Amino acid sequence: MPRTLTPLLSEADISARLPELAAEIVRGLPDAARTDGVVIVGPLKGCVVYMADLSRALWRLDLEHTLDFLRLASYGEGTESTGVVRLEGDLIHSVEGRHVLLVDDICDTGRTLQFATAHLLARGASGITTSVLMDKPSRRAVPLVVDHVAFTIPNAFVVGYGCDLAERYRGIPFIGVLGPETADGG
Repeated sequence: MPRTLTPLLSEADISARLPELAAEIVRGLPDAARTDGVVIVGPLKGCVVYMADLSRALWRLDLEHTLDFLRLASYGEGTESTGVVRLEGDLIHSVEGRHVLLVDDICDTGRTLQFATAHLLARGASGITTSVLMDKPSRRAVPLVVDHVAFTIPNAFVVGYGCDLAERYRGIPFIGVLGPETADGG
């Protein structure tokens, strides 16, 4: 049965917000990170679209950076987190002594960012700045404050712009709220 998809954040909303957010991030970085650059790290696969667009926005502001990824899992095939974050693939490059900009598509329970932050610090990162496209503070299960948030959203299951349900909907260029399955498709 098809699911309904109600737009929440348009492609234009996202495109307009990212340059502003990039400027906020650069202003908030320690002086050394602005001078030496940062390593942008994101958990695959949800971060990819946001990370790519944010990377270009940061490049336009002359922030030197490299990209790397973690493969983390906590959702599986459903719409609810299992509550346990697993490291399924580690960084390729060292972050020792480097400032990390940790990015993700969404912060829901906070467990993924909390896990990734602890992991990156254990790998020797000199500091971490966090940024998410969307934040759902009403769902927070662990104490966590995200440094830079593009949009605060209500408690709804969203897809698009990298967010998925069982690997579907990632390529949609906007964020939509995924409704229940319907018999008539609407």
